[in-house]
Amino acid sequence: MASTETRRMVLAAAAACDEKKGEDTRVLELDPSDSAFTDFFLITSAANERQSQAIADEIELRLKRNFGVYPNSVEGRRLGEWILLDYVDFVAHIFLHHRRSFYDLERLRKSARPIALTELTAALTEKTLAARKKAPARRAAKKAPAKKAAAKKAVKAPAKKAAKKARRSAPKSAK
Repeated sequence: MASTETRRMVLAAAAACDEKKGEDTRVLELDPSDSAFTDFFLITSAANERQSQAIADEIELRLKRNFGVYPNSVEGRRLGEWILLDYVDFVAHIFLHHRRSFYDLERLRKSARPIALTELTAALTEKTLAARKKAPARRAAKKAPAKKAAAKKAVKAPAKKAAKKARRSAPKSAK
């Protein structure tokens, strides 16, 4: 089962593809029994070599900036016809149109389940909400001592204010 962090990285990589005008971007969740080396394939197409290199650069930049990860290996960057970015838990494939149709990874990985990006986002949102439901119990335990401290300050505060007022209203000769 892929981690939440991996799913976030796949979404960030897909957003990078979209930003650089990658076409027909798809995410395939690989069957663990069929493929033990990675959880997801991200596949997108580019119109030319320059665009495929720009997409690869954007994926690398986002994942480095947002998650602090670098690809384990990069293949095909110089030619730009098929760039492969291996992030261990997922692999990004950036193809030129004719190369994508020639290799047809979607057909080769018949056991892979295509995942819509909206489905991936919904799964992450569901996990986040479940984690937030568990969090209030932990927070309540941490806030209990903080509430007692706040109550003590609230009791001391009126006494301090009254003392200040008394000093201000006292005649100067008494000071």
